[in-house]
This record gives sequence, C-alpha cells and structure tokens, in this order.
Amino acid sequence: MTNKTASEPSGKPAAPLAERLKLASGWRRRSLSRRLVLVAAGWSVLALAIAWVILVGLYRTASERAFDAQLEVYAKTILSEMVPDATSADVPRETQAMLAVQAPKGIIEPRFSLPLSGWYWTVRSGETGRILFASPSLVGDPLTVASLEGEEAQSAFGTGPGGEELRVRQQRVRFGNATYIIAVAAGTAGFRADLAQFTQMAALTLAVIGAGLTGAVFLQVRIGLKPLVRLQASLAAVRRGDEETIDEDLPVEIAPLAVELNALIHSNREIVERARTHVGNLAHGLKTPLSVISNEARAAQGPLADKVSEQAAIMSTQIQHHLERARMAAQRRVIGVSCDVDPVLGRLCRAMGKIYQDRGIQLSQSVPAGLRFRGEQQDLEELSGNLIDNACKWAKGRVTVSVQPLAQSGVGRELFELVVEDDGPGLSQEERREAVKRGRRLDETVPGTGLGLSIVADLAALYGGRLDLDRSVMGGLKASLVLPAI
Repeated sequence: MTNKTASEPSGKPAAPLAERLKLASGWRRRSLSRRLVLVAAGWSVLALAIAWVILVGLYRTASERAFDAQLEVYAKTILSEMVPDATSADVPRETQAMLAVQAPKGIIEPRFSLPLSGWYWTVRSGETGRILFASPSLVGDPLTVASLEGEEAQSAFGTGPGGEELRVRQQRVRFGNATYIIAVAAGTAGFRADLAQFTQMAALTLAVIGAGLTGAVFLQVRIGLKPLVRLQASLAAVRRGDEETIDEDLPVEIAPLAVELNALIHSNREIVERARTHVGNLAHGLKTPLSVISNEARAAQGPLADKVSEQAAIMSTQIQHHLERARMAAQRRVIGVSCDVDPVLGRLCRAMGKIYQDRGIQLSQSVPAGLRFRGEQQDLEELSGNLIDNACKWAKGRVTVSVQPLAQSGVGRELFELVVEDDGPGLSQEERREAVKRGRRLDETVPGTGLGLSIVADLAALYGGRLDLDRSVMGGLKASLVLPAI
C-alpha cells in the first residue's frame, strides 16, 4: 500500500462506456416496437384516408346518377304530355299550329305545383331560348340553367329562385322542324344532407377500423417481439453473473443468435483463462531470475552490486505493476462477472478496524443494499482496500466509507461512486498530482511500495471509471472512485 496521497483525475472515463450510456439513453427513442407500430399506423391512416375519399366520391356519383335518373323520368313525362292532341281547349289553334306541341298538364309530382317548392320545370324554344311553358312552382321567377352547347342531354347544378342550389336535367327534343329544351330541376338540400351524413358515417367507420388495425398491429408487434425481450433478459442475467449461458429456447429466427452469443461467451472465457495462465507463467519465469540476481547482488560488495540490487528492485516493481495490469485487463473482459458491494466493503472495514485498532481509528460505512459491482470481486477488494488502508494510515481518528449510485443520461444505476474520507493532514494540489504516479511515495517513513493508488487509477480506468482525489470536509483527503454498476 502507498502512503496517504491524493490526485487529480487519473484520466478520462473510457470512451466505450460513454458511448454505451449515450446509446442506452436513446433506447426508447429508437424503439423497434414504436417504429413498427408508427409505420403500420401511418400506412393504415393513409390507406383508410384514400379509401374514404374513394367511397365518398363513389357515393356522390351514385347519388347524382339516381337523382338524374329521377329527373329524367319527369322530363320524359313532360315530353309525353307535350305530344299534341287533335285539339286543346287551353291553347288557341293558331298557337298550336305554330308550336306543334301542347302545354303539359298531367305531371304527377305535386311539388311542381307548390310555389317555390324547390321542384321546377321549363320548356324553352331550342332556337330562341324563350320559355314557352313553366311549372306553377316557379310563380314567374327565373330558372337559371347552363347552355347545352350542342349536347342532346346534360345534368348540372344550377340556381333557382332565391339563389337556392338546384340539380338540373336538360334534354333536347324535336317535333317536326321545331326544337325544344326540357329542363327539370330539384333542390339539392336533401341530396347534400344525405351526402354529408354518409361522409361522416364513412369517416367514423374507417376511423374505428383504423384504430382496430393499429391496436392489432401493436399487439402483433408486442407479441412478436417478446422473444427478443426474453433474449435481452437472458443476456442481462449472464452479464450480471446470475446465469452462465443464454437461454437458447427461442424461435428459429433468433435461436441461432443465442447460440452464437453463447459461443462468443465461451470463447471469451477461454481467452481470459489463457491470458491468466500466460500472466502466471510470465510472473513465475521472471521472479525467480530476479530473486537470484537480487540475492547475488546483496551477497556481493561494491558499487556494482549496489547498482544491480537497485535496478533489480526497480525491475521487480515494474514487473509487478504490469503483470497486475494484465491480470486486471483480462478480468475486466470477462462477461457475466459481478459481485455485491455491501459485503465486500463490510469485510474490508472490519479487517481494517482490527489492523488499526491500536490507533483507535473509527471506521463508518454507508452502502445501499442491492448495489452490485460489474466486475471481479477481488478487483473491488483491491480497489477499495487500497483506498481504505491508505486513509487509515494517515487518519487521526476517523475514516468514512460511503457509496451512492449515479444516474447518467436517464439510464438508472449504470455507475456508482465509492468515497473514502479521513481526518488526516491531507495533501496539497501538487502532492495530489504526484500521488498517483507509479512508485511515487511522498513519505518514506510509512511502509508501502508506492503502487497502491496507481493500480487503483489504472484499474478504475480499465473498468471505464476514474479516481478523483480532493480535500475532505473532515480536513483530510477525499478519494472518490467511480465504477460500473448493475
């Protein structure tokens, strides 16, 4: 363990963790379920809107045809009434001879006789356009109609007495050398009301169908993506260390993915184990020759022996540091490794309390229940043990250990902060910068190798965290260690 020290942040958090937090914070915005439902709902709304326009257009066309057919029946009735008899008491003989037709009398629709009833007819001269006969319902008011312009029959909207909208059916007929235009008109109020009612009912019906389709798509997506939720839960269980492999009992479309992930996890563990074996072999292979060199140098006398002994000690320190980093890196990449924070810190605090019992050091601990460290238990023990031991060495009488979860970008407990404070002398800003340098000891009177805080800073960086050192409110040093959580 190193002497009581403090430092500036040892480095920025690992970029991959920041990227993962950023991606996780936007997970809901990029929800696959939401995307599928919105696309399906959008196309459903568009398709139903087009269907609504088509249906309303078809209904309008059919209604207009039915309306025109009824008006055409009345026009033919008027035409049949115009066929002249041998005599007509109401029309002078000279007029009959000139017109070659007689005034219609037998129109069976009573509304043609009611003043301004909305049902009208006229008979005009095809050559001059002059009105020859008109229904009593017009009571002398004009009936504005469009010109046929060479057509034999035409249906269009026109304007009647009082500016009311009419549906007008015109038809050109010939008697001998004379041409007549029969126009039959009816008010469109009822027609418009029926069209509006159908439009509303069609919109309501299609809206209900659209809501039903959207609900069906939502259920289909939720049910269809449930296996992905199971896969996610199984993978999370492996990451937490609750399970060793991912459940492969999945639909055939994603079962190969689970198989490949399990193979990747197995390969990862094999690689880590091989790395640990190589690290152990390297440590064994280097430590023995260095021990021999150191022993021989200590047995000899002179400047050369002293220099060899000094350099051998430096090499041993360097080897220990880099082998420790290699072991940390290997453990950091193990999938599905985690441990509870509270029991680890509890054991360390009890052990440190016994070690420093003769100095009367009071250790207090505050750790939330259920918090888990995403990494090896021995790494957490080494990280927190270095900090707590360092604090106890320099404390006057009090050391506090507290843990609190950190929420980043709305992602819940992705990180947690371990804070160790003491009431010792503390360090200046310059001393805190020097403290985390490998092998740097600010006080040679306190036992230690000078590797403790440098290993803590390196290991925290490997886990995507950081070590911050500052002045404590208790007067001593405050060491803040940020680590990944589950």
